[in-house]
Amino acid sequence: MNFKDLHPNLRLRVGVGFVQRFFDIMLVPLMVIHFAKLYGPATAGLMTLTVSLAAITCNLVGGHLSDTYGRRPVLLGGELGAFLAYAGLALVASPVGGGDGVAMFVLYLCAACSAGTALPANDAMLVDVTTTESRTAVYTINYWSTNLAFMLGSLVGGFFYNGYFFQLLAAAAVMLGANFTTTFFGISETAPAEGTANPRGVKSALVGYVSVLRDRVFLRLILAALLVRSVEVQISSSIAVRLGDHFTTQDLIHIGSWQLRVTGVNMLGIMRAVNTLLVVCCALWLGKLLGRVDERRRLMVGLVIFTLGYMVWAVSGDAWTLIVATFVVTAGELMSAPVKQTLLANAVPDHSRTKYMAAYGLQIRLGLLVGSLCVTLSAVVPSWGMAVLYAVFGAAAMVLYRALFRAQDAQEAARAAGPAASAAPESAVAR
Repeated sequence: MNFKDLHPNLRLRVGVGFVQRFFDIMLVPLMVIHFAKLYGPATAGLMTLTVSLAAITCNLVGGHLSDTYGRRPVLLGGELGAFLAYAGLALVASPVGGGDGVAMFVLYLCAACSAGTALPANDAMLVDVTTTESRTAVYTINYWSTNLAFMLGSLVGGFFYNGYFFQLLAAAAVMLGANFTTTFFGISETAPAEGTANPRGVKSALVGYVSVLRDRVFLRLILAALLVRSVEVQISSSIAVRLGDHFTTQDLIHIGSWQLRVTGVNMLGIMRAVNTLLVVCCALWLGKLLGRVDERRRLMVGLVIFTLGYMVWAVSGDAWTLIVATFVVTAGELMSAPVKQTLLANAVPDHSRTKYMAAYGLQIRLGLLVGSLCVTLSAVVPSWGMAVLYAVFGAAAMVLYRALFRAQDAQEAARAAGPAASAAPESAVAR
């Protein structure tokens, strides 16, 4: 599938999503650094936690609103809120704004809440305008776009924070304003017609999310995704700590009298850069190459490869072994990530799509919590023990995904047998 073959809404959402992720990835770490300089690391950590909790709450609210009022109004509201918040941030951070820290925090909180409210509507729209057959290809394109935004946003933010903070915020405000304009004039409503019949109000929202929690098949999907996410975050938690504390400085390249020496922190940066660069360069190509491979086999093989790579990351102290393992991790990631998104898209009902998307998004935050716990655990568990833990996570995720496949097969068999079963009594009467 080529980009030009996508639904017009999809083409615009991929472009808009790229801009949003670019500035999000670029500015979120810079805002944390800025607050840490103003108030100290401990207070900055509490401020960041507050923003994260507020974003989770708004994510759930956005899921209900999008199912009730449609995708387009929620997207427009969220993008307008983000634009106004970043315009305010740029004004406060400007030479005439004074740089008041409290005002910047309130505006940053508003920006995060606006983005969190719009996210479920965006995710649901991607499902609304795709078919079961096209979703893996669409999610491959979106996955590639996300990683390209990650790479470019990290580079721009890292190089231009010092001396250009106001300019970065101003650029974000301008581009987010362009995003709002694009959505207003170019995006059409995609929500199913029956969604407008959903009840409104706080009580109906709570009832809707309770029904999501009662969907055992979907809970298995969330748990499987959480287990995979719990492995993914280790590169930023326990593995990062291990490399920083126990990696022996060594020569990565040694040519004659010239040598490139790397520390554990250097290796962490190299591994992350190689991973992102491989995704950007290979995601679309590998997506086409694997397009005819059975998706279930692709997911299982990808999870095995991905988990093995992380197990090597958990124990190895050799620079080149870690780099080779990065290629392995990336291959597994590229094989499995789009299929996981397709499973999610196929598992959610049309009338409550964004509620399901919002609930599914909680596994990202819970995965970060698991990562924090693993940092503490790694202080008392040897590196091989952490590798075994990753293997347990990966194996448990595979078991859950296999159970999901069986449940899907049973549902398809029931639907196929439905007409025949209903016709059987009629034929019996005729005889």
